[in-house]
Amino acid sequence: MRWCAACPAAAIVLGLGLAAPTATLAQDVGVVQADIVLIDPERLFEDTRLGQAIARRIQQERDALIARNRTLEAELEAEERALTELRDETAPEDFRDLADAFDEKVQQIRLDSERRARELERSRERAPRDFLRQVEPILVEIMRDAGAVTVLDQRSVLLSSEVVNLTDLAIRRIDERLGAGASGDGPAPQSEEQEN
Repeated sequence: MRWCAACPAAAIVLGLGLAAPTATLAQDVGVVQADIVLIDPERLFEDTRLGQAIARRIQQERDALIARNRTLEAELEAEERALTELRDETAPEDFRDLADAFDEKVQQIRLDSERRARELERSRERAPRDFLRQVEPILVEIMRDAGAVTVLDQRSVLLSSEVVNLTDLAIRRIDERLGAGASGDGPAPQSEEQEN
């Protein structure tokens, strides 16, 4: 990056107060002008309605899986008790067949539950990345509005001016455009500024 009067974004980042040809644009769009801006992806996911809706959906799926497993466990325990009661009145060969069928059923249920748990964990791990892909057009728009060439993850930056952290702006725009997405209340109505 060249540090010169012809580089207004650098002047703003350093607080040098040099007049910038893009100052009008900055006032029009209400976004600081800088070559590099910061976004906190974790806050975007946690504080936007879309991110919260995704997190709620994953939690609901987790709760449903736990409830399903508890129900299956209770059913299997009842079936095992019933099988034990049949032991004395059933021929050994027949009982062995019943016991083997029960063991196979237990193993299948266990495998299915483990598969569902793995899928849910993968879904939980993927959620923030999928969320960022979904909101990427809005982040690109904010980057353009700021005249930036780079967006950095706020969490990996040691020192910065708070003015170049555009996380709050990104949260507002994501909420305005996407709301809670397909899994929630949908996008908020457009403001007059967005419609123009």
